[in-house]
Amino acid sequence: MTKLHLDDVRQAILDAALPHVAFDGWTRETLRRAAADARIEPSVADLAFPRGPVTLLDLFASEMDARMLETLNAKDIESMRIRDRIICAVRTRLECLLPYREAERRAVGFLTLPPNAPLGLRLLGRTVDAMWRAAGDRSTDFNYYTKRALLAGVYSTTLAHWLQDESEGFEETWSFLGRRVEDVMQIQKLRGRFDSYVEKLPSPLGLLRSFKDRSGTSMRTR
Repeated sequence: MTKLHLDDVRQAILDAALPHVAFDGWTRETLRRAAADARIEPSVADLAFPRGPVTLLDLFASEMDARMLETLNAKDIESMRIRDRIICAVRTRLECLLPYREAERRAVGFLTLPPNAPLGLRLLGRTVDAMWRAAGDRSTDFNYYTKRALLAGVYSTTLAHWLQDESEGFEETWSFLGRRVEDVMQIQKLRGRFDSYVEKLPSPLGLLRSFKDRSGTSMRTR
C-alpha cells in the first residue's frame, strides 16, 4: 500500500470519526466505527493508525494546525504588531476548532490522562511553534524556547476559557486572550530590561582576575 493511499485512508477515517468523538471520545471504539462508516477494513485501519486513537488525535491536531496556517497565510499578518500577530494566530487556531468544539473538549480530557501527557506536550509544542513561525519568528537562541513556553501558557489557558465560554461570539474569550498576551508582552519587556542590566555588569571572571591581581600586588609590597 502506497503512502498516498494510506494518507487517503487516514483522512477518510478522521472525517468519519469526528462525529463519533463527541459521544465516544478518542477511543478505539470511535476508530472502529469510523472505519466501518468509511468502509475500510479493520486491518487497513490498524495499519493506518498503528497507535489507535493516539495516532488519530495526532492527525486531527496536525490538520487543525495546517488550517490555521492556511488562514494566516491569507492575512496581512506581517503588517501587524507582534502582539496582534500572536492574538491573530491564537484566535485563528480556535476558530478552526469551532466546528469540532466537542471533539476538542474530549481531546483535552484525553490528553490530561497521565499516559497521554507526553503526547499533549508534543502537540502543544508543535502548535505554538507553528504560531510563532507564522508570526515571523526565526529565533534559534534561548529566546526560541522562552517565546514558545510563554505562548504555550497563553494558548492552553485561552483554549480552556474558550471551551467554557458561552458569551456571544466568544467575546469573553477574546478579551481574556488580549489580557494574557498583554501580560506576556510586559514579561518580555521586563526580561529585556533585565538582560540589558546584566550585560552592563562587570564580568565575574574579570572581577576575580582583578582581585587576584590586586592581591598579588599587595603581597609583593609587604
